[in-house]
Amino acid sequence: MISFSDIFKSSFLENFAAVSPIDLLMAMLLSFALGLFILFVYKRTNQGVMASDAFGISLVALTMISAFVILAVTSNVVLSLGMVGALSIVRFRTAVKEPLDLVFLFWSISVGIVLAAGMLPLALFGSLFIGLVLILFVNRRGGDTPYIVILSCDGQESEERALACLRSRTARCVTRAKTVRAGAVELHAEVRLKGGDSAFVNELSALPGVDSAVMVSYHGEYLH
Repeated sequence: MISFSDIFKSSFLENFAAVSPIDLLMAMLLSFALGLFILFVYKRTNQGVMASDAFGISLVALTMISAFVILAVTSNVVLSLGMVGALSIVRFRTAVKEPLDLVFLFWSISVGIVLAAGMLPLALFGSLFIGLVLILFVNRRGGDTPYIVILSCDGQESEERALACLRSRTARCVTRAKTVRAGAVELHAEVRLKGGDSAFVNELSALPGVDSAVMVSYHGEYLH
């Protein structure tokens, strides 16, 4: 008569042998390598002031985690049903600040799934093509790159002189915000450079009545 213990041992041994150590090792190594490639593309295309090291490490880890989870799911139908139920109750509370970060997260998960499914050429060529597209399009810089110029003036006359200089030296100038205090005016203007020339900032700061002139780049979403 077969006891429950015998059934458990038999099931355990069958599940243990369902995924060969060679397949597991290859999946982990390949997912780690492609995760590093995704991390490389992320650092090359990051538009923030500084690339997040924690997010970059998460991309590598997420690729490997997705790979071994799919390996387990494809080797056991019962486990796949349990995994679907377990993952359906998971809620992620971390806010994603950049829309492009969602692309890298989905890319990492997809690479892990495709590798675990045994589609190595698809994972390799797909990742290379996606990485090339991201590097070409995200890092493309043109003459219409927007900047914000912040001017601190001591009055209306100095403000008008600074704006006249700004409009003559840039391809486009749009006032985004203006703050007026007693004896001080702070102006935020969106500008597009002419041929990448930013020497006009020095001229602005040297104008009479202009206390400071600061130029910063941004990505089209202005908050003040």
